[in-house]
Amino acid sequence: MSRKDRARVQKIIEILKQTYPDARCALDHTNAYELLVATIMSAQCTDKRVNMVTPEVFRKYPDAKALAAAEPEALETMIASTGFYRNKAKSLLGMANAVVERHGGAVPDEMEALVELPGVGRKTANVVLGNAFGKDEGIVVDTHVARLSKLLGLTREDDPVKIEQDLMRLVPRAQWTMFAHLIIHHGRNICIARRPRCEECPIYDYCPGRRQIAGR
Repeated sequence: MSRKDRARVQKIIEILKQTYPDARCALDHTNAYELLVATIMSAQCTDKRVNMVTPEVFRKYPDAKALAAAEPEALETMIASTGFYRNKAKSLLGMANAVVERHGGAVPDEMEALVELPGVGRKTANVVLGNAFGKDEGIVVDTHVARLSKLLGLTREDDPVKIEQDLMRLVPRAQWTMFAHLIIHHGRNICIARRPRCEECPIYDYCPGRRQIAGR
């Protein structure tokens, strides 16, 4: 990646920061445990739906120790509306037990330890590290980040791991967490997959993908 590419990315970041000054993690949480639970629940589910379910989960299971002792059926019923609830309940219980047994009940703040927890991959670990611990260890690559990164010419890859590697070479490390928030906000508000509003896009001039969209 050239100096010109990095300069273009920095300009994109600056414009998006002005456009979305309140960009942040959309999952409601007050600590690392709550964010980890919410992120596991968010798989193939909207953040809005997760935020409707988590208050009751956090009230009944306020920490990893309480969640580890939960009855699977009760937890499944509580999170059923988020979809794939049996798998999610299994992941949540496995994660909670591992946090209690391996880390004394405290969510670890290291990538290696997080990804060893049941139900936790690199994407989830990046969410927790960046937003709960303020550690820029990687860039969250969700569907919005993957799609917009290709449109913006920041990667040619389809695999999230390879996309993240490309982005980490372009985006200054101190902005890794915020970059994902900005791109996700833009993907939800302007660069919408089915109906992109290019005429309203503040980074239109920096987007090679505008020609691809125009040719649809």
